[in-house]
Amino acid sequence: MNTEYRKRLPGTNLEYFDTREAVEAIQPGAYAKLPYTSRILAENLVRRCDPDMLRESLLQFIERKRDLDFPWFPARVVCHDILGQTALVDLAGLRDAIAAEGGDPAKVNPVVPTQLIVDHSLAVEHAGFDKEAFEKNRAIEDRRNDDRFHFINWTKTAFKNVDVIPPGNGIMHQINLEKMSPVVQVRDGVAFPDTCVGTDSHTPMVDALGVISVGVGGLEAESVMLGRASYMRLPDIIGVELTGKLQPGITSTDLVLAITEFLRRERVVGAYLEFFGEGADGLSIGDRATISNMTPEYGATAAMFYIDQQTIDYLKLTGREDDQVALVETYAKETGLWADSLKTADYERVLTFDLSRVERNLAGPSNPHALLPARELTSRGIAGKWEQEDGKMPDGACIIAAITSCTNTSNPRNMIAAGLIARNANKLGLTRKPWVKTSLAPGSKTVKMYLEEANLLPELEELGFGVVGFACTTCNGMSGALDPLIEKEVVERDLYATAVLSGNRNFDGRIHPYAKQAFLASPPLVVAYAIAGTIRFDIETDALGIDAEGNPITLKDIWPSDEEIDAIVKQAVKPEQYKKTYDPMFNLSVDYGESISPLYDWRPQSTYIRRPPYWEGALAHKPTLKGMRPLAVLGDNITTDHLSPSNAIMRDSAAGEYLASMGVPEEDFNSYATHRGDHLTAQRATFANPKLFNEMVLEDGKVKQGSLARIEPEGKVVRMWEAIETYMDRKQPLIIIAGADYGQGSSRDWAAKGVRLAGVESIVAEGFERIHRTNLIGMGVMPLEFEPGTTRKTLHIDGTEVFDVEGEAAPGATLTLVIHRHSGDVDKVPVKCRLDTAEELEIYSAGGVLQRFAKDFLQSEA
Repeated sequence: MNTEYRKRLPGTNLEYFDTREAVEAIQPGAYAKLPYTSRILAENLVRRCDPDMLRESLLQFIERKRDLDFPWFPARVVCHDILGQTALVDLAGLRDAIAAEGGDPAKVNPVVPTQLIVDHSLAVEHAGFDKEAFEKNRAIEDRRNDDRFHFINWTKTAFKNVDVIPPGNGIMHQINLEKMSPVVQVRDGVAFPDTCVGTDSHTPMVDALGVISVGVGGLEAESVMLGRASYMRLPDIIGVELTGKLQPGITSTDLVLAITEFLRRERVVGAYLEFFGEGADGLSIGDRATISNMTPEYGATAAMFYIDQQTIDYLKLTGREDDQVALVETYAKETGLWADSLKTADYERVLTFDLSRVERNLAGPSNPHALLPARELTSRGIAGKWEQEDGKMPDGACIIAAITSCTNTSNPRNMIAAGLIARNANKLGLTRKPWVKTSLAPGSKTVKMYLEEANLLPELEELGFGVVGFACTTCNGMSGALDPLIEKEVVERDLYATAVLSGNRNFDGRIHPYAKQAFLASPPLVVAYAIAGTIRFDIETDALGIDAEGNPITLKDIWPSDEEIDAIVKQAVKPEQYKKTYDPMFNLSVDYGESISPLYDWRPQSTYIRRPPYWEGALAHKPTLKGMRPLAVLGDNITTDHLSPSNAIMRDSAAGEYLASMGVPEEDFNSYATHRGDHLTAQRATFANPKLFNEMVLEDGKVKQGSLARIEPEGKVVRMWEAIETYMDRKQPLIIIAGADYGQGSSRDWAAKGVRLAGVESIVAEGFERIHRTNLIGMGVMPLEFEPGTTRKTLHIDGTEVFDVEGEAAPGATLTLVIHRHSGDVDKVPVKCRLDTAEELEIYSAGGVLQRFAKDFLQSEA
């Protein structure tokens, strides 16, 4: 700790670290030019870094150099129950491994405060038109997840520094925004910026408060939990100037879908974005949070907004204590984190986006960055003429219309707008179509409170949008079963069925197995589509119904004015609602009694929680990177949903067959996501997405869609899991060859765990998404990148090859991919080692995050 920069914070009895002085001591005037991100990261260094490293590390920010790894110590770790639980299962397994080697397992605890919110386990089995949906869905959630919740409850007392928010309370991102982040932390009399990592790619939602908060994989989170620094180099920090203001009737969802497409096109992958300008100043925290939430959809690492009066107003609105609100303002103004102090910030690259040009938008099909202006629905071939036979669903039928949490329910304007459009529709006698499964799943109980205060919840309920849960639900693939008659018609007619949701992900196969494509839209548009009943409907011009005078009713007839929305938000959204929600939720007291064993008593028949195998079998040995056969040859944009899907488990899948063999009834198969604490179930999810295209599997000269593989050298096409089992029995090392943007999507550690347990030693791709690449390294898988212009196609790779990797791994080193052709020819191709830092090299060399920690722990104990 660099005590020479520790000072009294004016007007308080607290101290802080004067980063400005530390930077100015190196180069006078440099601090004023630093972007917001650099100021936060520099403070972390001044407060936590080895004094001998400080000057050289700060020079990286001042001179915009990227040749030195520096440590970052996040203040908190936040987890949802799927990745949080699997992280804690890993730590419980680590305790077993430590105990087996003679160490003290009780000493293995998170060092950094860790908050786990149970929000990914509830499925919408009962839709929003069932008045008892919430209670019924919660009862099913508890029954199905008994093993998981037993383990999670054990962690509350067995591990120190772990807080658990039980199911039924809301979702991680919204609770983080509305309560958990103090914006400025205080520990041991020192004030400093709140920072966090979270086991979900949408963790940057709280960047909207000026808090550096990034999504990481479960393995990286485990490393941070255990007190290891997260090493990084100065990221690309891009300024995004927002100009103008939104047109009347345009929502923050319309804005974020437009800006997602814009930023994807501008190639901001891996960057930290800083939004500024007159347009940014005018956005509420709810609007800003909608933008920050979609960070992974445009590929960035963070999406920062400065601390300003909007921040202060939001902290007051959400019931933060007066002393804390005053501290945030004092600290930000003293340390140069207040918006006015950032006008001199200098960016290496600036993008400009005009808010006034945003129109009503959807996104889809298949990708959140596939912008679909509502006025172009017909010209794009999405909407068009359609006929409906009596008693049958139409082409493009919306089988799901879901107002989901996360992106949109944290924004009161969006939710009030949805309530008002429902009220206006009800007045005119409009109803949802009977085949549409509707649901409202807020991310916080406060949403229900202010909808009730505005008398709008009954209006939503009348259209089928009753509260089904306070959880992720449909956006995470937990949309539940369809009515059997609707499912039967979809299958028998091979109907083009769709989903419309207010979430952030619409990848093929994610939302529901029978929804062939999904579209993202604002909450009021979701309500409108429930009335329309088909994606073929031109939402801007077609008639939703006929009024009492025989006139057509269109969207503009039920769309509320901005003035009405704002007036109701002002009247109905109150600080006491947030206090009533969160004060009891965070009144946490835990008895770390001696009666609690530091070792978990694993349930041998559980299909949810099982002692992890990371010190056994193939994983106990270091990969040789020799003699590898391809498990799959893949194209561009492979998502973690392809690698390890999270949606419902079907009876005819490998995981479904396994669960049936374990005596689990089909109605309780649950989702792939909920079983990730049991590697025997989770392994069977590897590449289990029915929308996969493995280029090794051809039919009539075309790539065949499905969870399929080709066993070599026999050339036999089988289901993916059968190929994995065969190769595991043979102890055959494997490789995956892929295109660009490999591993985009959710921060899903099983997307890396699954392939490693299958025997995959390396993945060679044209490019990697950040979180998935670090997860691969955390599991001991070598990521390699083709040089520009080189692809699987230019190399004519067909899957009959055997691969070696030659050379010594080092950050950024050029290694050699040796291709042994079926013909006997041998080609050598240069590839880039994507172990980007010395820390990543150390983790990979140890075999992974957990293996490295176990080794270090036992050495320190000795």
